[in-house]
Amino acid sequence: MGKPRPLPYSSQLMQGLGMELGGLRGPHSTPSTVQVDFLMPNSIIIQHHVSTSATLAEIKEELWERASEYPLFGTLHELSAYHFACVSQRSETLELMDETKCLQEINPFLCVLKVVERKGNETEKLLNLQIGQLIGKELQKFDALKNPEVNEFRWKMKAVCDEVVASRNKLTWTEQVQYQYPARIAANEQLPNYILDRLQDGQLLLSVQFDTAMQVQSTFTFRVRPDMKTVDFLDMALAKLSITFVIEEAAENYVLKTPGKEEYLIADVHLSQYMYIREHVCQDQFSPIPLVIVHRGTIQVDIDNICERIADGVKHMRNSFSGMTLSKKKNVTFISSWSITDRFSFQIGTITKLNLDSDDQKEVVVEAGLYHGSNALCETQTTQEVSVRDGEAVIEETLSFGIAVCNIPRSTRLCLAIYEVTRSAKATKARSSIGTRPELYKNPLAWVNTAVYDYRNQLKGGSMSLYAWKIYEDQSGDVGMPNPLGTLVSNPDHDQAVTLTVSFTKYHPTSAIIFPSRDKIISAAKENPSTDEMVPTVSKMEEVRQIAERDPLTELHEQERKLIWSLRNTCRQKIPHLLPKLLQCVEWDNKAEVAEMIALLEEWPKLSPDRALELLDYAYPEPAVRSYAIECLAPISDDDLLLYLLQLVQALKHENYLYCHLVEFLLNRALRNMRIGHFFFWHLRSEMHVPSVSIRFGLILEAYCRGSVEHMKILLRQLDALNKFKEVRVVVNENRSVRDRAERMMKEYMNQPHTRSALSHFLNPIDPMYRISNINSDECKFKDSKMAPLWLVFENGDSHGKKIYLLYKYGDDLRQDMLTLQMIKIMDKLWKDHGLDLRMNPYSCMSTDNREGIIQVVLNAETIANIQRKKGVFSATCAFRKGSLLAWLKDHNTTEAMLNKAIQEFTLSCAGYCVATYVLGVADRHSDNIMIMKNGQLFHIDFGHILGHFKEKFGIKRERQPFVLTHDFIHVITKGRTRSEEFIQFKSYCEQAFLILRRYGSFIISLFAMMISTGLPELQSEKDLDYLKETLKLDLTETDALEHFRSKFDEALSNSWKTSVNWAIHSMAKNNR
Repeated sequence: MGKPRPLPYSSQLMQGLGMELGGLRGPHSTPSTVQVDFLMPNSIIIQHHVSTSATLAEIKEELWERASEYPLFGTLHELSAYHFACVSQRSETLELMDETKCLQEINPFLCVLKVVERKGNETEKLLNLQIGQLIGKELQKFDALKNPEVNEFRWKMKAVCDEVVASRNKLTWTEQVQYQYPARIAANEQLPNYILDRLQDGQLLLSVQFDTAMQVQSTFTFRVRPDMKTVDFLDMALAKLSITFVIEEAAENYVLKTPGKEEYLIADVHLSQYMYIREHVCQDQFSPIPLVIVHRGTIQVDIDNICERIADGVKHMRNSFSGMTLSKKKNVTFISSWSITDRFSFQIGTITKLNLDSDDQKEVVVEAGLYHGSNALCETQTTQEVSVRDGEAVIEETLSFGIAVCNIPRSTRLCLAIYEVTRSAKATKARSSIGTRPELYKNPLAWVNTAVYDYRNQLKGGSMSLYAWKIYEDQSGDVGMPNPLGTLVSNPDHDQAVTLTVSFTKYHPTSAIIFPSRDKIISAAKENPSTDEMVPTVSKMEEVRQIAERDPLTELHEQERKLIWSLRNTCRQKIPHLLPKLLQCVEWDNKAEVAEMIALLEEWPKLSPDRALELLDYAYPEPAVRSYAIECLAPISDDDLLLYLLQLVQALKHENYLYCHLVEFLLNRALRNMRIGHFFFWHLRSEMHVPSVSIRFGLILEAYCRGSVEHMKILLRQLDALNKFKEVRVVVNENRSVRDRAERMMKEYMNQPHTRSALSHFLNPIDPMYRISNINSDECKFKDSKMAPLWLVFENGDSHGKKIYLLYKYGDDLRQDMLTLQMIKIMDKLWKDHGLDLRMNPYSCMSTDNREGIIQVVLNAETIANIQRKKGVFSATCAFRKGSLLAWLKDHNTTEAMLNKAIQEFTLSCAGYCVATYVLGVADRHSDNIMIMKNGQLFHIDFGHILGHFKEKFGIKRERQPFVLTHDFIHVITKGRTRSEEFIQFKSYCEQAFLILRRYGSFIISLFAMMISTGLPELQSEKDLDYLKETLKLDLTETDALEHFRSKFDEALSNSWKTSVNWAIHSMAKNNR
């Protein structure tokens, strides 16, 4: 028998050697073997040397052989009856159910493993463990909340999952492939002119390979009509291939596939409807479009019945939910809140944990307001100033509001702000004096919000503690106080958070107050019809139409609001897209108007999805409105849903309760299309570190995992790879003082068995159509920039595909880049919908965790700075050499036809990015974040500053041009001539692009509005949206707006030398670092 050994080194020495206290060494110096203490269930302790790269299953087999040499071996069962447990480096007890993990990945404290007998449902335990690992939160923490809203949400989500899984299990093989590998298909069968013009004789040129084991594979070329159906073309191709190959099976056993990607062309649509076909025609109109024919047996399809697998995982939810709520319902009677005419009031008790400086006497006040969206329903109320002693203030004051309970809308928020009272404003931030005492100022300390009604529609009653969110000095000027757009979730850090105790007034001695149901509200509206409707006139309707075209940021005047409300039924029939403006006219503190609006929604025509999206931002909290918006979104295509998925996930933060129609809609669509599910998962998972959303997002992720167990395996592989990226980055960071050593250590770590295993056989996180086979460590490197991002190269899992390149960044917040790139993609779609293809190249970018993410590497591209340095002589003057870009394009496009095509690509893409960066206010534009591909396409990278947040130095804006348009750019567009028809055409492209975006100005603003209060530093309030309104000139006529844009264009052109100066300074500064 052995005994636990003491630590071989002192803790200081271990840390100096890069070892974790009590665990294995750091990732760059892991020993190949280590001695482990095994605590056996028969009270024997066995010490045994094991490989750190061995899996738990392998270690257990070795251990059982060794245990046979020890006493009491006969008291043990078969090894399959046991699993390991350990204590982690964070002092948490872990049950190690997944025996495919290796010892180094687990890193047990003191290298001690306990052998534990298996008990209970091991399948369920393993599933729960994997879900917890995948979402970054143990499921036991949800159980420990003992929160009835959480339990009910989990139960409702189980019902959604059960329904979708049951329908998925009935899918045919073809439908299952479309679920797992959804192809991108255009809804419109008609090809746009910009594609038709690129076709050769109006036909598609396709080259097809037959996927065989032969080293030399024949390629067959076909010219076909664009409207040929997929199945017809496959039959034609197989007939031609049968001349060379022996095709032993029926045609239905073969499938068309895009080379290099897991995208299968099996839908019954025209060939030209596949986005892969369309994009290839636009990219290279002269080369044939490559396709591969594969046997259906080579496609990895998971068609196991998973209903039983998810059923057990949620049984405990039903028990914890149903018993509790039924017992409450037995003896409770309800009365409608609409019958309570008392004013709304509540009492503030004490404030604790204030942690103010104790230099002199401090006083605090609390301001409280009732808000519907961002609008106050009545005047805010403020307590008297109260002294703070030992971090505590006793207020004991009742605040009464100027609104009756019956008129409080369903989604009202009670928003509280705590201020320190001082005799002077402490900083330059916005402050307010207090009441009639102008000599006093209030400096915001903390805020907290809570819903007036709970998730069961009951008016809150009794006492509760609210845990506030602290205001930091660097953000107090950006957050309006009270903060109605802030979260309804209390600060989970109960030990440190400022704590308020509040008591809600009880309006009835025995009954609970409940908000009336939707049916009762509609009945009330019909029983009491209003008589204030106006007879429409031509002039009044014209005025309303003009109002309907305004942007969502323009406030309506009182007379305009009354006019629209008086014509509401006429608007429903003739101007239904006016609905968002009509909702702004509703007096939400008047139950009669609220009832009529909800009844009107029942008859309102459905809006298009792009118009309905606006109804999901913070300004429309009414549940009936948000449910109506979801009904409008129901027909949206999968590709369009993916385009707006980022906003829709963020819109969940504006919901008052866990369950809502938006979360059910998103979960349903994610479970029916694995590509949507992939991005839905990562949009949620990347914010699990945010305390205010970790419960909501964690519960949604749990539901998704239970409804898509087969996808979990894929996501777990991606998570393992991302964790390895992080470890590799640690190795680089600790050795980067000597570059050669850092690269050597990085590659050595990549080649360790456990690392190679984790970095093999997973789907590309930023585009799951690409399957990675393994990492090519010899080609991997790290970049020289501050955060040392990793340049990672992988072999494609498809032998017909090219290598896959990724850039892994740690330490940078990529969410703003994601938003900007997504908006550029949406702009590109709007332009193409209007027949304008500006050859945009918005690369893929995805945030995966806190200040961590992956960026697509665009190959065959170079920064303008590097091109100018190579073509220039001195770094100080290279930015002024206007011929460098054209010379570089000539180097890579050696024939006149190739060069003309490259210049056309440059002209179109330059126009697109000029307009996009102007409208979005993209700042910090210099020659190192604008790139050009060898085919001529220009594109921008690094979007750290948007919406006009231009960099300043010594109080002076460094960038004063509306967009980047240098002499070097013009030299390419004009092919080296002074002025030409090509430049006039370029200006025309810019004007067309601007006018198209302007027509969708309200839509663009709405997409940004859905992102407010989601944590982006440059998108905190409505004020940040004013930049979009200003650049699009939505307050002007189209003619005047175009004139304004032309003036900005001319300004950029005439001041292009200033941009060159900035670039020259940037180039010198970079060389001198």
